[in-house]
Amino acid sequence: MGHRLRKNLTGYAFISPFIIGFLCFTLVPMAISLYLSFTKYNLFAPPRWIGFDNYTKMFTGDPKYLHSLKVTLLYVFVGVPLRLGFALFVAMILNTKSRMVGAYRTVYYLPSIIGGSVAVSIMWRNIFSDTGIINGMLGFFGLGPVSWFGNPNAALFMLITLSVWQFGSSMLIFLAGLKNISGEMYEAASVDGASFFRKFFKITLPLLSSVILFNMVMQTISAFMTFVPAYIISKGEGGPMDGTMLYSLYLFRQAFMFNNMGYASAMAWVMLLLVGIMTGILFKTSKSWVFYESGGGK
Repeated sequence: MGHRLRKNLTGYAFISPFIIGFLCFTLVPMAISLYLSFTKYNLFAPPRWIGFDNYTKMFTGDPKYLHSLKVTLLYVFVGVPLRLGFALFVAMILNTKSRMVGAYRTVYYLPSIIGGSVAVSIMWRNIFSDTGIINGMLGFFGLGPVSWFGNPNAALFMLITLSVWQFGSSMLIFLAGLKNISGEMYEAASVDGASFFRKFFKITLPLLSSVILFNMVMQTISAFMTFVPAYIISKGEGGPMDGTMLYSLYLFRQAFMFNNMGYASAMAWVMLLLVGIMTGILFKTSKSWVFYESGGGK
């Protein structure tokens, strides 16, 4: 027993940094946040219990919150499919035998490493400015300039294009999935006279469906948490006309600009619930479109 106890204590000693970190920096803060979500708390006075008032206010007394939710859902539902589609397109191009393919993969992955940084967000803002490259290209083709910072729809499109530009991580995962598809399947399909599109829809997509599910879940969660680009591009205001007021940006403004910590905590828990529901829907519907070799397609 003494030897087994020593082995167990040794194991607990090795995992104790993770356990302590999880308790101190994840579980305990989450519990405090849940408590604060039921209080009125402004950092300068003790929290005052108000029950479900913060949650009621979100859906009945705060039009700007509902607008931020609408903008975020539009950002997620448009941005995530475009990002994954572009990532798969590039992955298929890079899934070739070439001496330079390693360098190409590195170059294409770079935007994902630096894409969420402050510097890139500032660069993106300059690219879409009135005298930026994008309006310059539009002028070259005889088109009028677009007021990217004066039109809420154009401003949101600008954020979506930035999210699509950060496709590198999804591309690498797709590329790994493509490498696991046997080339013999494509050869057999070619012998049978299958076209490129038929091979894509009948071989590539079904065998890549589990990878698509993984990327979709991860990118959906990431899209809900997008903050830096919206903050930098709109200078922290979420403009124009709240067109870039993403959920995380509005949460930040409530917490650190208006000192409504209780309300911001409630918003954070609603976001957690929304992400959980979206993830649950993806997993629930995956039974009908994700192919598993061991499960016969179910």
